[in-house]
Amino acid sequence: MSSFRNILFPTDFTPHARSALKYAAAFARYGCGRVVLFSVQSSKVPANLMTMTDRRLADEDADALSQLRNQVKDLLADPLFEGLEVEPVIVEGEPAREIADAVRDYDIDLVTVVTHGRRGLTRALWGSTAEEIIAEAPCPVLTLRPPQHDFVEPRGQQSEIRLNRILLATNLRPSSIAAAHLARELAAATNAELRAVYVIGDYFEQISAMFPEGAHSALSRMRAEVEVRMQTFAGEGDGRIQTHIAEGRPCAEIVRLAAKTDADLIVIGTSVHASLFGGAPALGSEIERVVRNAPCPVLCVPSGRVVTPLPAFARPQPVPQT
Repeated sequence: MSSFRNILFPTDFTPHARSALKYAAAFARYGCGRVVLFSVQSSKVPANLMTMTDRRLADEDADALSQLRNQVKDLLADPLFEGLEVEPVIVEGEPAREIADAVRDYDIDLVTVVTHGRRGLTRALWGSTAEEIIAEAPCPVLTLRPPQHDFVEPRGQQSEIRLNRILLATNLRPSSIAAAHLARELAAATNAELRAVYVIGDYFEQISAMFPEGAHSALSRMRAEVEVRMQTFAGEGDGRIQTHIAEGRPCAEIVRLAAKTDADLIVIGTSVHASLFGGAPALGSEIERVVRNAPCPVLCVPSGRVVTPLPAFARPQPVPQT
């Protein structure tokens, strides 16, 4: 997994956020890389906080800064980080924006994020920081929602990656090409079984109810086209990729298949679009629902800022051999 060397581990020092530590450490160890321990604060923090003397600290907001420094030191002392290069970085600002900037500044390959799975009116009003991070970050984001199925297991005082089954959710369009390449790379590196699923959306059923004379033939053509494309995709994997075609609500079918096949990881390509009210970029609702309801971690792989309109398809390209 040479794609993942520099890992960004954002944390607010809560036990919930700390559950991503084992993933950050395991990927950094596997890729012989490093971890950037990243904390975003609401107020300015001295750049030399970790090396400030107690006397100098007393001149600042001593209680808050001392607590913050102790929290960082506690994380750095975790046995999971033993033998790894870990760089603590503390900044002021808004989490999603600062994390996106850190990805570029520190040459980050993977961000680990723990979601809170908020639903209903609370989420509608305030959104989800994790989803904002996925939309903003220019690199893959691994989302975790404890408690759920883990693919990092303890090995002594450390952790290691144990991927047995990967589910790639593809739409056979440009937005899924990067995700397909990465899913293949992960499967090859870990000797994991790779499955790919395409979901024909349930909007065809709605169209059929309104225009039965035309929708039936369109759906038949769609089914035939998807079957051919998925067969081609499987063939490019030397017969080692199992493919599934489902019909219904994409998020529900992806989550259902992940649970049915006991998947360790869902890999999905993401495209973002402008917010309805002109705010920060946003993910599509189907991807958000997969992240919030998946029975296992979800690896969101960005493809760009442009959403490809239906019914465009992109033929998966072979993974370059190194």
